[in-house]
Amino acid sequence: MAAQDNQATPSQAREDQKRKHIAAKDNIQAIGTRKIGGRGVGNWYSVEQEIGIGRDYSRVIESNNAQLRDPVIAEYVNRIGQNIVRHSDAKVPFTIKVLDSEEINAFALPGGFLYVNTGLLVAAHEEAELAGVMAHEIAHVAAHHATRQMTHSQLLNLATVPLIFVGGGIGLAVQEAARIAAPLTLTKFSRTFEAEADYLGVEYLYQAGYDPNAFISFFERVQALEKQKPGAISKMFSNHPQTSDRIRKTQSEIVRILPPREAYVISTSDFDEMKSRLAAIENRRQAREQEQNRPTLRHKTSGDQGNPERDDERPTLKRRSN
Repeated sequence: MAAQDNQATPSQAREDQKRKHIAAKDNIQAIGTRKIGGRGVGNWYSVEQEIGIGRDYSRVIESNNAQLRDPVIAEYVNRIGQNIVRHSDAKVPFTIKVLDSEEINAFALPGGFLYVNTGLLVAAHEEAELAGVMAHEIAHVAAHHATRQMTHSQLLNLATVPLIFVGGGIGLAVQEAARIAAPLTLTKFSRTFEAEADYLGVEYLYQAGYDPNAFISFFERVQALEKQKPGAISKMFSNHPQTSDRIRKTQSEIVRILPPREAYVISTSDFDEMKSRLAAIENRRQAREQEQNRPTLRHKTSGDQGNPERDDERPTLKRRSN
C-alpha cells in the first residue's frame, strides 16, 4: 500500500516534467547541453531529416530571391550569427545569407538555414538589435519549432514529406507547393513557439555578450514603425513584434534569470562599416535608376532634311506685326 501511495499520478508526472523543462530553460549555464524540443512524441523528425527539409526549401527560396552580392556585409552578418549559434542550444551547423530586399525581415528554416534581409540591416540602429533578431530566429531552429509544428498539425505527414526529395513531375509539383507554403508552414509559428523563441533568444543574446534589452527596444520600435508606415514590415515578420504581454514576460526573464554584467556589447565599428557599405550600395542603385529615367535629347541628322514629318517638328519664327 505504501508503495502505491508513493506513485505519482499521471497529472503529477506531467507537472513534474513541466517543472523540469522550465528549470532547464532557466539554467543559462547549461546552454549547449540542454535538450529542447528534440525528437520524441512531439517531434517525429530526426536532425538529419530537419537538415534535408531545410536544404530543399533553401534552394527554392534562393532561386526566387536575390542575394546581396557584397562579401564584406555577408561575412559580417555570418560572423554575428555564428557567434550566437555557438552560444545557443542548436545542434546543427548554420548557413547564413543576406537577401537583397527592403522588407524588414529575417527567418530561419529547419536544419540551420538563416536568411537576413537588407531591410533589417537598415532598420537596426545597433549591432545588439541585429543580433537580437538573429538570436530569436536561431532559437526557432534550436527548439525544433518547425518540425514540432509540422508534427503537431500534420501539415506534412510522413507519406508526403519524402516527395520533396524525389524528381519527376510529382517532385516538381511538391517543390512548387513548397515554394508557396514555406513561409507559412516553416516560418510562421504559434504564439507558444514565438514566446519560447523570445525566451531562448534573449538567453542566447546575453550569452553572446550583448545587452538583452536591445531585443525589446528593437521590437518596440518596429511596432511603432508599422503603425506609422503600414506595409513596411514583411508579413512573416509582422508576427514577431512582441505584444505587451510578451514584452513584460521578456523583461521579467531578464531581471529574474540573467545576472547583470558590468559591460555589454551594444555596437561595434564593424556594424558602422556595414551600414556605410549598405548606404553606398543604395546610393549607387539610386544613381543608376535616375540615369535610366533621365530624358534624352534627339539631335537632327542629315536624314531629316527634306522630310516633311521632321520639318513639321522644327520651330518657326514669326515677325511681330506693328
